[in-house]
Amino acid sequence: MPDPGTERSHQGVSVQVRGLRKSFGPLEVLKGVDFDVNAGEIFVLMGPSGSGKSVLLRHVIGLEEPDEGEILINGESISSPTVMDQYRLAMVFQSGALLNSLTVAENVGLYLEEHRLKTGEEIARIVADALELVDLRGVENKMTNELSGGMKKRVGIARALVIEPQLLLYDEPTSELDPLSAVTIAEEIVRLNERIQVTSLVVSHDRDLAFGIADRIAVINEGQILAIGTPEEVKRDKHPFVQHFLNSHFIRANPPLGA
Repeated sequence: MPDPGTERSHQGVSVQVRGLRKSFGPLEVLKGVDFDVNAGEIFVLMGPSGSGKSVLLRHVIGLEEPDEGEILINGESISSPTVMDQYRLAMVFQSGALLNSLTVAENVGLYLEEHRLKTGEEIARIVADALELVDLRGVENKMTNELSGGMKKRVGIARALVIEPQLLLYDEPTSELDPLSAVTIAEEIVRLNERIQVTSLVVSHDRDLAFGIADRIAVINEGQILAIGTPEEVKRDKHPFVQHFLNSHFIRANPPLGA
């Protein structure tokens, strides 16, 4: 991975997913998934629990290997040993994955500290800058158990920001949050996308989030992409499952189609 903190622009990367298949034993989780994410956009992969969203996300960041198909970053396959070293990818985990024994600053700077990439003074500056980006300056010395759920999510985002990612992946970023905190996280994703020009790939079953932040949306169910397009295009898609999924509990700002 390139050395964080060196001078460079935050240029989002494009992602191409081609014919991705993955099974765990007899269970086929991904069934030939294809889609593109444009550089600099917010792309939301939306679907019910168990639809294959998080497994797909783990493939994009290289935590899983497909049975078939490939993933490309800027047109280069991530299966190549050198490709993942060329690009800066970071993931915000659903659980936050924070260490309760560490302060906020220690959690955010953990990667830099463990890999001895910067001096203590440099790490402190990078951590402070990352926390400021998510509106958490001043909480460096707090323990994670002192934070609200929404603040923990933002600390998780700050931790991802210290490597200056070109692709930022979010796994269910609003899960287990109250509605107000969920709105705050949604606003944070949009603001960061604009400020640091990162490509954002968001996995979520939260339709309020998806239609509130996405440039484009893909709907996945049972390991297959059923619809893809702008929020308005997805709303108009005629696939029966897509209509059922959207209209069963549609985003509050938009009543069910035809209502």
